[in-house]
Amino acid sequence: MKYAYSDYWTQRARELIEKLDMQHIDPNRISCIVSKGTKTSRTIARIHGLGKAMQLGMRSQPFYVIELISEKFDRESEDEKTKTIIHELLHIPASFGGGFRHHNPYVNKNTVEKQWKKLQKTDF
Repeated sequence: MKYAYSDYWTQRARELIEKLDMQHIDPNRISCIVSKGTKTSRTIARIHGLGKAMQLGMRSQPFYVIELISEKFDRESEDEKTKTIIHELLHIPASFGGGFRHHNPYVNKNTVEKQWKKLQKTDF
């Protein structure tokens, strides 16, 4: 598996945080990477957090990385790519502590669509 940092998608994610008024997320503590060579069959993207033990051991604050799986993500339309990023951002809890929100009831098609409609009202 190979990974590469993505300036473009990191900036897009940070713009989404601002446009969707996700005030609990520190945009400077979010980044996006692109992976190639995964064996996953259904996953388009996933989010990774810096857990409490690692934060303490590294004397660091929480940080989240959104992994975009190029074999799947690259085939999506621009709208679907944006929805995928929204989906991953919704996994970040209000505490912004390194943990995750579960799919139900927090992250699902309805919650993503609600944020998508909110985004459509902006100049994104």
